[in-house]
Amino acid sequence: MTMTLRLLLLLGLCQKTVSEGPPQSPESPDVLGFELPAVNYETETADSFTPGPIGALFRMVQVFLRVVQPAAFPEDILRKIIQRKFDFSADYEKPESVVLTLKVIHYELGILICAVLGLLFVILMPLVGLCFCACRCCHRCGGDMHQRQKRNGTFLRKYYAVSLLVIGVFISIGIIFGFVANHHLRTQIQKTRKLVDNNFKDLRTFLNETPSQISFAVSQYNTTKKKAFSDLDNIKSLLGGRIHQQLRPKVIPVLNDIKAMAEAIRDTKDALVKLNNILEELKMSSARLSTVLSNVKMDLEQSLGDPVCSTPAAEAVCNSIRATLSQLDDNINLSQLPSLDKEIDNVQHVLQTDLSSLAQEGYKSFNDIPEMMQNQTADMVSGIKNTLNAIGLNVETINEKIYFQDKMSDLLGHISYAESYIRHLLPKLEEYYVCWWLGGLVVCCLLTLIMVFYYLGLLCGTVGYDRNATPTTRGCVSNTGGIFLMVGVGVSFLFCWILMITVVLTFIVGGNVEKLVCEPYQNKKLFQILDTPYLLNENWKYYLSGMIFDKPDINLTFKHVYSDCKDNKSIYSALKLENKYNISEHFDIEEYTGHINSSLDNMNMEVNNVVLLDAAGKKNLRDFGHSGVDRIDYDAYLAETAKMPTKVDLLTFADDLDEKANKLPSGNLKWSLTTSAQRLRKTHHGEVVPLASSLKSLHQSIQELQQQSSGLGVKVTNIISSLDAAQDFITNNLSPVIAQESKNYRNTIVGYFEHYMQWVKISIKERIAACKPVATALDSAVDIFLCNYITKPMNLYWFGIGLATLFLLPAIIFAVKLAKYYRRMDSEDVYDDVETIPMKKHQTTQLL
Repeated sequence: MTMTLRLLLLLGLCQKTVSEGPPQSPESPDVLGFELPAVNYETETADSFTPGPIGALFRMVQVFLRVVQPAAFPEDILRKIIQRKFDFSADYEKPESVVLTLKVIHYELGILICAVLGLLFVILMPLVGLCFCACRCCHRCGGDMHQRQKRNGTFLRKYYAVSLLVIGVFISIGIIFGFVANHHLRTQIQKTRKLVDNNFKDLRTFLNETPSQISFAVSQYNTTKKKAFSDLDNIKSLLGGRIHQQLRPKVIPVLNDIKAMAEAIRDTKDALVKLNNILEELKMSSARLSTVLSNVKMDLEQSLGDPVCSTPAAEAVCNSIRATLSQLDDNINLSQLPSLDKEIDNVQHVLQTDLSSLAQEGYKSFNDIPEMMQNQTADMVSGIKNTLNAIGLNVETINEKIYFQDKMSDLLGHISYAESYIRHLLPKLEEYYVCWWLGGLVVCCLLTLIMVFYYLGLLCGTVGYDRNATPTTRGCVSNTGGIFLMVGVGVSFLFCWILMITVVLTFIVGGNVEKLVCEPYQNKKLFQILDTPYLLNENWKYYLSGMIFDKPDINLTFKHVYSDCKDNKSIYSALKLENKYNISEHFDIEEYTGHINSSLDNMNMEVNNVVLLDAAGKKNLRDFGHSGVDRIDYDAYLAETAKMPTKVDLLTFADDLDEKANKLPSGNLKWSLTTSAQRLRKTHHGEVVPLASSLKSLHQSIQELQQQSSGLGVKVTNIISSLDAAQDFITNNLSPVIAQESKNYRNTIVGYFEHYMQWVKISIKERIAACKPVATALDSAVDIFLCNYITKPMNLYWFGIGLATLFLLPAIIFAVKLAKYYRRMDSEDVYDDVETIPMKKHQTTQLL
């Protein structure tokens, strides 16, 4: 797999064909969170480049260029020029050459007109200046030092001064633009070295980190293999456990019912024994109570035979006592309740078989299924591990099949050579631009000098002007102002044509670069030109695919490659390297996973002797169902135990007996009745109360046993039916369950490698060797260096200097006109009344 990954990168980076080797790769699951090492680059992208506040001035110049050059990008013209290989000398007389030339002229018409106007300015301004100087020397064109008085002279002076001031402001703005552009150009050029360093550093990082990413992707095979080994070592819990979980809903409830039934048998036996013992005790207690009550009744009958009862006063009392003696009798007959010895013997016979132990054996037999899985798959697991180790050894030896590092070293060598070459040129570039900066500074200073003369002229002329002074008597300050204005005019004539030459040259170069390179590069129309079929090579439809794959029909374009690299996609995706080396075909792990699949598919696992409950256990359940516990006459027991021990409340009977005894005269009868009442109270507390409590407890126990044994036969039948169903499920359906879970287990193991392979493919197509540094380097060279560092400041420079130079022409006119009102004249018009219209003209001679 290492070979495959590295081959892909070599195809993209070196653009060389590399021999094919066997692809090796596995995959990893979601639980193995693979993440390629992050690569950090230092160069800022062109999108993040901002020129700052000066960007508003750049946009203003672009608006001006759109006005001068409103035509759309000349795609057809450029295509034809490129097809001619930029050779205009060949076949220049052919019609198509003439048409092409006319199209070029038409597109460049705006720039050409401006350039022609500039050249006219360059030619005419020196001639006009020469003629102006000659005329002035001949005392023409205002050369004579005589100023005629005019009615609107004051207005004209102010008008000329204000106009010159306004024009001077515009010229000053142009000069400021020139200074700003010149300074910005120098500042940006100083950043070029850092830009170059960062780009080459990023390209080195790109090449150096790519093998690290590949090595990381390769190393994840071991991670995947370790995960697979872990699952193979845990086949007991993973495969056996899953089978166990599939059977658990069918088996465990039945075994739990059997275990509960075993406990119910023991509880039933204990309850029967307890009930039988309590019943015997109650029978004895009931007999004692019956005897005591009989004795008390007999004693009372004997006492009532006393002669006192024959007296009229006692006869009624004795008769009433004698009438209640029939109530002194017990109320229960426990002797009629049958003994529980038979049911106890039946349950005791059932308990001779330890049903709980048999249920535990069923649990053990069921829980041994995962262990059986592990024991039966030991050889298969060993074989799969050997296969995975063999794949790992094959992956480790892939690096020996290709000299990848040497080719990467060659590429790094080319980059080092390019870097050294550019570093050699940088000092010259900086030297040239120092000269450019100095030249631009001189131009701006010349314009500044001219404006200094104009501003000084305005200042001195305005401050020193005396409206009461005649032209010949003007002060020194005013005269100096006029001289400054004329000096400014002379310097303007002397240098403005040189300034215009600078403007024209920079305008032609900067304007065309902006319109033909910068703008189409940003909107990608330049790439569309390069992607024109058969343009760069008349035999290739698509130049890039022909150069890389030697298959010019593959749709691989510069725009596609640049956009993909801009989006930080991998070289494989950007260059469509699947046409040269299709990873989907070569990264096929079926030859490696085939053995794993066949090994897992051919697992012959048998789960025998899984017996949930043997025949003895089933017989035990049936015997318990036939033990008769559920056929006990619980109603009879409950009815008898629900009764009170005596027919009458002995305490109430004793109180009534004492009350009646108190009505009798003292004597043996009264004493005998009182003694019987006390005996009855003692019997109540000593016999009746304990007997009633025991009866109540026995009643509750009988109810519980009745509830527990209710439907015992049905319960046993249901348990046996569920047991048989679970046993049949294990016998008949265990093999399909094993097959399905084995398939799931196989898919899990193989899925690790398939997922890992998918991750590797995605990494190669989208992440490994992400070529954003290449797009960034191209953006740095064209968009940042050429356009933002050089062209835009240059365009702002000629825009500002051109603006200032053009406004020099009206400034000259107004300066010459205004100088007449500031300079001291040699002669002047003479008036009889300075406040009236001139009456005559007086000629004077020159004073100087």
